Amino acid sequence: MSNVRVLVGTRKGAFILESDGKREKWDVSGPHFAGWEIYHLKGSPADPNRLYASQSSGWFGQILQRSNDGGKTWEPVGNKFVYDGTPGTHQWYDGTPHPWEFKRVWHIEPSLTDPDTVYAGIEDAAIFRTTDGGQNWQELPGLRGHDTGSRWQPGAGGLCLHTIILDPSDENRMFIAISAAGAFRTDNGGNTWKPINQGLRSEYIPDPAAEIGHCVHHVAMHKSRPATLFMQKHWDVMRTDNAGDSWQNVNGNLPAESKGRRGFGFVIDVNANEPETIYVVPITSDSEHFPHDGKLRVFRSRTGGNEWEALTNGLPQSNCYVNVLRDAMSVDSLDGSGIYFGTTGGQVYVSPDGGDHWSAIVHDLPAVLSVEVQTLQ
Repeated sequence: MSNVRVLVGTRKGAFILESDGKREKWDVSGPHFAGWEIYHLKGSPADPNRLYASQSSGWFGQILQRSNDGGKTWEPVGNKFVYDGTPGTHQWYDGTPHPWEFKRVWHIEPSLTDPDTVYAGIEDAAIFRTTDGGQNWQELPGLRGHDTGSRWQPGAGGLCLHTIILDPSDENRMFIAISAAGAFRTDNGGNTWKPINQGLRSEYIPDPAAEIGHCVHHVAMHKSRPATLFMQKHWDVMRTDNAGDSWQNVNGNLPAESKGRRGFGFVIDVNANEPETIYVVPITSDSEHFPHDGKLRVFRSRTGGNEWEALTNGLPQSNCYVNVLRDAMSVDSLDGSGIYFGTTGGQVYVSPDGGDHWSAIVHDLPAVLSVEVQTLQ
């Protein structure tokens, strides 16, 4: 029987949750790196025991960690993230020029085929790559050097590159998302990039349909259909079927806030066995980061959007005011399609049946920043 390993990053360390394919009884280890913020940890598809973790502290800075044994032991690796050439400036919150400054690694994306090759999305927004297991990192400068780069502005959480998606059918194609610049695609291995934000509308920027400036919260893809992407934006759930060349709104019947707007949230993911089944967790608004009516509900669409159903069995339906952050949902590829998410209240939930029934694996962790799942054969 296959096993699952759930990698959880929190405000105060990393935790590893392991179970067999039934996903009923769990072994919990941690905290690893106790007291440190773990923005993200992820395993290599090419070697499941090779894990990478982004360890961060406002006092002590950034450390990249690597494990070669599934998280039993860890070692620090290279931690020099130096912008290529003369960094220049981007726009600050008030529109004035501000120098590019490295702050932390938000997202780690290992290569699909080589455990030593890893991409890192950082704040201030840039993408870096290592080909030696994390010892040395080099920027792919074509992204930050795009002619719009000097006009990128941070969102509320900073100018962060938080999403990296590798196309399994084309090693030269990648998608990234930046808050609050938008989504970008490369078709030549990161040498050049193009904004892919046509169809997005953001009423809070001077030109709601601008080429850049959209606060994209997360993007997800099913590996069988790399041209179809699903996006959770600051407001709105979107989809594209042409690799980002154009986007359509698929809010449908998601719950609305008092002004009638729909689709605010941070997280989105796709069922590993059903490429048209997607999951979001709507929250009340950009100022009230908690679920509508104090009810924690995952919404599922089996039609790729527009038609949504609330999934509540096993989730708190009163007095629940947690949030689910952008990297805090993941899926396994076992039969029944396990869905996992973590909350800012320290709970990690699992549904072994695609969202029909939920239970908490753990209740009392620190606030959860990221959740990644490995299906182990």
